[in-house]
Amino acid sequence: MKLMKKLALTATAAVVALSMMASSALATDATWLTDTALDNAEHYQAVAAQAGKGNESCRAELPTLVVRPYIAGRVQAEDIAASAVEIGELASAVMAPKCAADGSPMITSQAATVLAAFRHLKGIVSILAPDRLSDVMSNMAAAAVNLNPQVVMQVMQTEEDPVDQVAVVKGMTAAFDDVRVAQLLSTALALEGQASDRLATIFNTIAPDADRKRRVLTMTRSMLSETNFGRSGQFQVLWTSIEELLVSYNEKPYVSESYRGALDGVGGRAERMAAADLPPELPAWMETLGQNSVRALSVTLLIDLLTLERDATRAAGIAEDMEALAEDLLMSGAYDDARTVTAALAVRSRAPSALGRDACRQALDRLAESLAMLDTAALLGDVDPPARATIRAIVEDIGPAAVEALKPVMMVEEDSDASRLAADAIVAFGAAAIQRLPSLLEDSRWYVQQQGVRLIGRIGRAEGVPLLQPLLRKADPRVAQAAILALTTIPDPAAARAIHTVLRAATGEMRRAVIETLVAQRDPRVVPMLVRIIEESEPLGKDHEVVLETIEALGQVPNDAGVTALARVIARRGFFGRRKLRALKERGVDALVRIGSPAAQTVLANAAKTGDRLLRKIAAARR
Repeated sequence: MKLMKKLALTATAAVVALSMMASSALATDATWLTDTALDNAEHYQAVAAQAGKGNESCRAELPTLVVRPYIAGRVQAEDIAASAVEIGELASAVMAPKCAADGSPMITSQAATVLAAFRHLKGIVSILAPDRLSDVMSNMAAAAVNLNPQVVMQVMQTEEDPVDQVAVVKGMTAAFDDVRVAQLLSTALALEGQASDRLATIFNTIAPDADRKRRVLTMTRSMLSETNFGRSGQFQVLWTSIEELLVSYNEKPYVSESYRGALDGVGGRAERMAAADLPPELPAWMETLGQNSVRALSVTLLIDLLTLERDATRAAGIAEDMEALAEDLLMSGAYDDARTVTAALAVRSRAPSALGRDACRQALDRLAESLAMLDTAALLGDVDPPARATIRAIVEDIGPAAVEALKPVMMVEEDSDASRLAADAIVAFGAAAIQRLPSLLEDSRWYVQQQGVRLIGRIGRAEGVPLLQPLLRKADPRVAQAAILALTTIPDPAAARAIHTVLRAATGEMRRAVIETLVAQRDPRVVPMLVRIIEESEPLGKDHEVVLETIEALGQVPNDAGVTALARVIARRGFFGRRKLRALKERGVDALVRIGSPAAQTVLANAAKTGDRLLRKIAAARR
């Protein structure tokens, strides 16, 4: 008896498979194909395929393959339909071949096969015993509960023709009682570990009534409590979200019937495409699914969302998402895409009345202090020139806040490509960068302080003078010398006064060291500062020694601006302090002689002719 039942199931499964595979050429023979069972399903399928292509010999062979001992196919199908267990075995039999090469189930194909089997059974019963249809549908619903829930969900999502007389999905939906719905739901939840939109759609279709949903969910939770999933510590948290989704989900207001039908059929279309020859456009299509394309799409999507957003709160949230995306892009080395994001944030942050302006500015500030930006800055010396240019553009988009990411690159004793590039980027921000440099000047390492001093000197703004003044008194002479040189490049009276103060406070060798530092590089930019020191000093008073040292320094840096200042110094007259006056004139004439330019020669000639007696005597002696 068991052997007969197994043979009957196999025969019915083969008939179902054949009914799905038969071509239009065999449509007229569908009656006798579905009236019989088959002995050799694989051979029959091969012969049927050839017959479908017009092979008359194969077509003639088909009747000989019909299994004579089991000609009562319809009677066997009617018997199977009367048992939920046998329906389940039939469904498992027709599902079994529909697996991929690795053994994984092809859900869409299995669902289509199961649905065809159920339609076959219902079609036979509707003819032989129409009064038993309700029992058959109940048995099908009971059998479905024990199948793979993913297959059942695919079956239940199938769109049927409203005028179809064999409406299996509709009948099964009506046949699902509360217990069966709860069993299906608990099996699906235990398998997936969460509720999906797809499961919510099926649940909403089977149990649209809110009260019934509550009853079914109560039964489902009770069933799950007996599973490992229900005993897990996170189940209570998950159940709250599951219950909320399953009770409130309704996609109909947002998804049209045609679009939903297209989504439901996507799996079948994919399988049909896999069986056919690949289209020549496939490489281009696959490229659109690649990492670069998806990444670019994410960037474009977020920027468009920010552009279209009209709510300030949501705009702030989008700005945060863009900042997080920029971090990911920097970490992955996608600098061009990251630049696109930062440019969009920068444009919005600089627009006076733009929605989300402050949020975009804050997002850029967070990006500047992120680990992603720190790592990117550290790679400045290692990337190729185009990437360097892109990173520099990102830094400019972020603004002075990017100095925080660039400072670690500057903490080196010997300059490198990375440190030079970082310095250029910092200097480009001008005075706005100075307020972010104190941490370098306060570092315990002399070379870090020196790098900070050089940056301030290159920026050359008065805002840096207060930061440099304390360094003039530093014990490390390397830092002090760097601070003096930095001050000479700042065209502001405050810088000259700072050096003047140091010269006044210094004596002997210390003062000479300061002067030597000023003129060591023979930089003409130091001349205006030296001139200002002389003009703001008391050459015959307390600043006499300072002025003498400064006059000597002017003689070491040939420049017409210095010549003019020296001409005024040697032309000074006075009744008191004859010794100091003589020293000024002698140092001034010596400096002019050392300069030796035409302008200096002219001043010396005029001094010898029109100067006071002391000056004429000194000038004549030096010529």
